[in-house]
Amino acid sequence: MKYRKLGQTGLDVSILSYGASSLGSVFREINETEGVKTVHTAIDQGINLIDVSPYYGLTKAENVLGKALVDIPRDKYILSTKAGRFGENDFDFSKKTIIKSLEESLQRLGTDYVDILYLHDIEFGSYEEVMEEGIPALEELKKQGKIRFLGVTGLPLTIFDKVLSKVDLDVILSYCHYSLNDTSLLNLLPLLEEKQVGLVNASPLSMGLLNSRDVAKWHPADEEMQQLCLNAAEYCAKHGYDLAKLAIQYSTHNKSIPTTLVSTASVENITKNIKWTEEPIDEGILDGVLDILEPIHNRTWQSGTAEWNKRYK
Repeated sequence: MKYRKLGQTGLDVSILSYGASSLGSVFREINETEGVKTVHTAIDQGINLIDVSPYYGLTKAENVLGKALVDIPRDKYILSTKAGRFGENDFDFSKKTIIKSLEESLQRLGTDYVDILYLHDIEFGSYEEVMEEGIPALEELKKQGKIRFLGVTGLPLTIFDKVLSKVDLDVILSYCHYSLNDTSLLNLLPLLEEKQVGLVNASPLSMGLLNSRDVAKWHPADEEMQQLCLNAAEYCAKHGYDLAKLAIQYSTHNKSIPTTLVSTASVENITKNIKWTEEPIDEGILDGVLDILEPIHNRTWQSGTAEWNKRYK
């Protein structure tokens, strides 16, 4: 496993990190014992960053993860969780709620601190509440030693411009913007470097688009995006390659992207994912897939309120 620096945090993070959303049965009903073994396998094979949220499975993911971590020394992993999103349409970024949420997360996770606490999907909250209550709550928790570093997550890249123009963050988590079909995250790198902010990239499979399996019905991608990603999967299969493998290799290959989150509750899958990062990428297959996906390159979808999606002036 390779490791890279996460901004100015001083943390060396594995290029592939573990997203615990699967432990909450977000994608399919999981076997809890298998989920616990998956976490252990990830850590045993070199993954050291684990990310979760009370939103995943409505606290189930944190509960299962807590069981998995109970016998693992705390210095063996870097732990991040989130606050502010608690249901499909349940958002609360008030200071009181953020502080309460962390206390409950700590209990479920069986620890007295987390390394990183994010405000979760801030584009669904009001700008005023996020900036005047949510961020100050994180700053207070950091002073208390209950979190080591603070950050925000969300889909629209405009949210990071807006927040970083007003406050300092240690880390951001962005998803679906550095993958085979969308590399718009690269446009944000100069700002992150200027502000010395660490970057966590998530969803290298674009929430299941870059896979040979059927795309979930809830997926927000339009019909053309889904069809071209299916074409890419078929192209890979004809050449004896797995599109998911190529996607993970592509996202972890770039040294400017410190770490990429993948989520699974399968020992077999996490082992396979880790192995893929250690194999050289097939440049010929990559070129073919990028050609197929070119018509939808950097195309995304709407997420959150208008005030967060307008580009900061």
